[in-house]
Amino acid sequence: MYCSIFLSLLLALLFCSSFSSAFVMPRQASNARAASVLYSDGANPPPFANWGQPTAPPALPPPAAAAAASVAPPPAQTPAVSMTCNDAIAVLHASQTQIVDKIAASIPDLAVKPDFCWNGDEETKIAGVQATLDARDAPGPANIAWLASIHIPNKLSSLTIFNGPLTNVPHLLSRVAVDDSPTSRLELALDFRPRAYGAYELINPQDGTYPGPETLGRQAFEYSGNRKDYETHFVNNEVQAFLKTIVDSLDGAVLVNDVVATATLPQEELLTRGPHCLHVSMPLNDANIAAVEKARTQAANYWLSWVLDQSHSHRPGAPVNTQYVYDTKFKINAYGALLPVYTKLFGQADGAKLTAAESGPLDEAYVGGGS
Repeated sequence: MYCSIFLSLLLALLFCSSFSSAFVMPRQASNARAASVLYSDGANPPPFANWGQPTAPPALPPPAAAAAASVAPPPAQTPAVSMTCNDAIAVLHASQTQIVDKIAASIPDLAVKPDFCWNGDEETKIAGVQATLDARDAPGPANIAWLASIHIPNKLSSLTIFNGPLTNVPHLLSRVAVDDSPTSRLELALDFRPRAYGAYELINPQDGTYPGPETLGRQAFEYSGNRKDYETHFVNNEVQAFLKTIVDSLDGAVLVNDVVATATLPQEELLTRGPHCLHVSMPLNDANIAAVEKARTQAANYWLSWVLDQSHSHRPGAPVNTQYVYDTKFKINAYGALLPVYTKLFGQADGAKLTAAESGPLDEAYVGGGS
């Protein structure tokens, strides 16, 4: 009897166990299938003990940080600087010498003026440094009234050319100086200076217009005609684009002749500079030195092409005389414009000495004169 009771209890326990498994296991399987769907992106599911409880989503990088990491620019590269001030000026002067040699080869009557040359002796020191000056003129058909090529180690490479009155070709100014305040920077001045008065100093800097006949009377038409001739025959769209590309090619360039600076210029500078005069300051580095060298060479090539073009010659008579009168006043004003530049660089005494040497004889604009 006891055996029968024991067997009955054992069968009852086995039946209950089977019944419970039949209901619990499908629920666990259902939870597992839900988990496999929820984490089908490959992330590891949370532990079984956490099923049914709030869990934090998988950690992801902050969207802003991820975006920033994907678009971060490469580190800026500092332009190479391997040249000292002396090296830079030496390179530019060597290039300037080649320019003068090319001009001399193209204009056979361009002759050295020994009495005006500086050969680096004690008497021609500027700021304690021996300076050199190659002075020339061409009184013949090319009519170069004055050419001055100056070299001051560490400090200056300058080429100035004044044309005589037989042509209306613009004068050339091509100067590079080292400004040491507060750090070493190069300053490039490049200009094709007009040979006829165009009232350039009266330009409205806001819109680029000039006074009309209501202000200047009939002379307004004369000045307008001079401006048109200058930009038609010489500093045309091509040359203006060339001057713009110079600025674009320079690293860290800052225009010195902006609207604010122009308003403070001496009157002599305003009366002599061209409307597209370029005066720019830049850091001293290898790339800028190469760009400046290239720009000065191209500017000299433009000038030489105009000089060799006979269509720019004046007819004999009144046009030559008128040009001579204008040129004589121009050279005096050019001296006055250059004096504060060199005074700032070299002091009052040496600045005046260098200005006089570079300006040349002020009374020989008509033929270039003899030494």
